[in-house]
Amino acid sequence: MDNKKDSVQVIARNKKAYHDYFVLDTYEAGIELYGTEIKSIRRGRVNLKDSYCGVDNGEMFALGMHISPYEQGNIFNRDPMRRKRLLLHKREILRLFQQSQQQGLSIVPLELYIKNGRAKLQIGLCKGKKLHDKRETAAKKDAQRAIERAMKEQR
Repeated sequence: MDNKKDSVQVIARNKKAYHDYFVLDTYEAGIELYGTEIKSIRRGRVNLKDSYCGVDNGEMFALGMHISPYEQGNIFNRDPMRRKRLLLHKREILRLFQQSQQQGLSIVPLELYIKNGRAKLQIGLCKGKKLHDKRETAAKKDAQRAIERAMKEQR
């Protein structure tokens, strides 16, 4: 297989989502882009912080996702905060929508990457963390770092 065909280039991660939510399930969605948006994405001019996904008329949209205007884009640039349509199968959209409504879960963009030359968005079905859960996660990370530091010093 050609190495370039299977390449995945991560552009942006939503670290805040992993801090605020438990990720229960992930999906890969394409994004409907206009004009020079893909050029801005390839340059890494994307912010996923505080973004979320919503369903409207049987279509899923990414809201709050900021793609900066391309510098040489002139009239072809679009509004950086416009809602971007996500490309998923109808049954996937329906399943995600039903689970988010019944169980009180959120649909959050986790990662934006380029796969085989196309921009893809990894979205997660997430459950909100309480304050004590966030503290517990931070304590586990600190303990793991301490263990790794001790192992490194023993060598």
